[in-house]
Amino acid sequence: MRVIFMGTPEFSVPVLEALVDAGHEIAAVYCQPPRPAGRGKKDRPTPVHARAVELGLEVRHPVSLKTAEAQEEFAALGADVAVVVAYGLILPQVILDAPAKGCLNIHASLLPRWRGAAPIHRAIMAGDDETGICIMQMEAGLDTGPVLLREGTPIGEEETTAQLHDRLSEMGASLIVTALRHLDGLSPDVQPEDGVTYAAKIDKAEARIDWSRPAVEVDRQIRGLSPFPGAWSELGGQRVKVLASRLAKGQGTPGEVLDESLTIACGSGAVELLRLQRAGKGAQDREVFLRGFPVTPGDSF
Repeated sequence: MRVIFMGTPEFSVPVLEALVDAGHEIAAVYCQPPRPAGRGKKDRPTPVHARAVELGLEVRHPVSLKTAEAQEEFAALGADVAVVVAYGLILPQVILDAPAKGCLNIHASLLPRWRGAAPIHRAIMAGDDETGICIMQMEAGLDTGPVLLREGTPIGEEETTAQLHDRLSEMGASLIVTALRHLDGLSPDVQPEDGVTYAAKIDKAEARIDWSRPAVEVDRQIRGLSPFPGAWSELGGQRVKVLASRLAKGQGTPGEVLDESLTIACGSGAVELLRLQRAGKGAQDREVFLRGFPVTPGDSF
């Protein structure tokens, strides 16, 4: 098929690669414009932009798709379908209608649960046992369109957003190839009104750890916000991000270090910290972290 691909972050890259490998003709790749990054604040292309250039594909990064010029250029591509995954711009109705078979979105949740910006983070933070991928026919509403294909997957007890992100990205890449292969034979499944939840964008204000909360909630917060923005607390006057954890046995004053394995007391129960990062340093597994930043039982976050 002749496909317009629309995506921006690392999550979208395996999908683009899968479409190319499956033999689809990529009419153009749409992504967010390069933005200043790094110490020099030089414009840096997005992950999709960089990979598309490596693949020899045409890249477009309009600031908006609401102008007549952008819409005419999009329609002139004569695409059979557009595949959209974490693109970052709202698609006006004229864009949704331009491809002969419409626009398909790859969404990282089991719709109608977790419509919106941060479905992977929110699923872990809410303690969901399962999530998945939906291939959705796009319409004007926020992730409201009918679902063509879905595939579920369990969320591991110690899984972080980073780990689940990578699994779901590969699942989405595989499922969209299947969807395009059988597109004319798929029956759209209208989303039910019951069970709708919204995955609000992550706010950095959510990242500070409140050790007085139950251990199960602290553990979900740590795993759900890893790697970005990273749940954090202060220890010895320094801010420390916690990037991996698991539930542990123990009790004490909230924030108290209970043993030499970095088991930390919560409001009820405890969590064991597995991977940490001090300000200005790289992320480190617990053993390496403790060699450079000694912590003893009785210390307190």
